[in-house]
Amino acid sequence: MRTIHTDEIIKNIKEMCIEANLSLTEDMKCRFKNATESEKSPLGKQILNQLQENMEIAAADQIPICQDTGMAIVFLNIGQDVHIEGMDLHDAVNEGVRQGYTEGYLRKSVVKDPLIRENTKDNTPAIVHIDIVPGENLEILVAPKGFGSENMSRIFMLKPADGEEGVKKSVIQAVKDAGPNACPPMVVGVGLGGSFEKAAFLAKKALTRNLDTPSDKPHIAKLEKELLEEINQLGIGPGGLGGSTTALGLNIETYPTHIAGMPLAVNICCHVNRHAHRVL
Repeated sequence: MRTIHTDEIIKNIKEMCIEANLSLTEDMKCRFKNATESEKSPLGKQILNQLQENMEIAAADQIPICQDTGMAIVFLNIGQDVHIEGMDLHDAVNEGVRQGYTEGYLRKSVVKDPLIRENTKDNTPAIVHIDIVPGENLEILVAPKGFGSENMSRIFMLKPADGEEGVKKSVIQAVKDAGPNACPPMVVGVGLGGSFEKAAFLAKKALTRNLDTPSDKPHIAKLEKELLEEINQLGIGPGGLGGSTTALGLNIETYPTHIAGMPLAVNICCHVNRHAHRVL
């Protein structure tokens, strides 16, 4: 049995909130570089160059890539041989987020109540997903999610008879409906299977998978490739002003489902697809 104190969790989440908002992961940087080189539209290429310059300035000056520093989505994979001591785990996560957004001078974008709309002034509470896994490590993934693209996300309760073509049609429709509002080039996370809420969780988690790592299921990897190609033929382009780069990547996560249904969720992220990962 290994013991981890919540002070360590707070410290790491604070640092990860800041880290994720200041720089993108290497796979995202690589996709940007490749898209800039291959973009067919002169205006699209110009926009991609400007977005890359913006990222370079953010990294050099240690300022956020985007003014929307997101709502903190925190995934915790807790080893079943780990004992967490100290304060309540959810309180510890929120304390890490509070410190990160306050000390990192990140925009506070969370309101206490969906209707009253009073700002919490520290970007808490976070959305916390906890999974118990084998081992004695604690894996933390912090993914700040902006809401320009979050608002463009969709869920479809498809019928089994809709099949693969129904999945493709729905994902393409979600991207079309998002258009320029999702700040393209976007990253598309797809959750397929499970139940209503499981599909949405899978779509969110799909956004955090390395874009250079296809699904380990051959038929899903094939579908990822085909959908990305079709999306980039829509002509929405960088900034929604036309071009051959509407999406930088698309990941699909799946889960077994009921014989009577085929839930499908599409979680869209803007070009600032942010996350930080650590293992304690």
